[in-house]
Amino acid sequence: MMTSEASTEPTTDAELYAKYSHALVAFATSIVGPSMAADVVHDAAVSLVSSQALARAHDPRALLYKAVFAKAKSAQRSAFRRRDRERRFAATIVTHDPEVLPEVAIAVAKLSPQQRACVFLTYWEDMTPQTVGDFLGISDGTVKHHLARARKRLRETLDQGDTA
Repeated sequence: MMTSEASTEPTTDAELYAKYSHALVAFATSIVGPSMAADVVHDAAVSLVSSQALARAHDPRALLYKAVFAKAKSAQRSAFRRRDRERRFAATIVTHDPEVLPEVAIAVAKLSPQQRACVFLTYWEDMTPQTVGDFLGISDGTVKHHLARARKRLRETLDQGDTA
């Protein structure tokens, strides 16, 4: 005999996703943060649906959580590797210029990728904010904003080095 509770259980992939997606996004947020959480959940669900593993799962909810956890760990590793690669690359670009002091190269390498790009194109390639914006696909106002924040951070970083 079927109970009314059993008949309300989701049976299709779409129903499962609709039922659990909000909780899965909250779970993913606790691991990767809010900016990546929805993408992680989406990627996990797409993988499960395309492999038909979700349809065959004995406990689809548990499988969804496992898949989200695996995708979240993978996303974290990718982000860490990307940041590490960007830092190393930024340091090599700047340190190949014999006129750049090592402490400046280290400080520039600590900037965000957007700030590094704006600083490099402005000061090493002698581009105007308009040209930098055209190269990066952003407005010249955004370039100026990144430059201002970068100069502030560089000043703070380099001033700390003088007092240490």
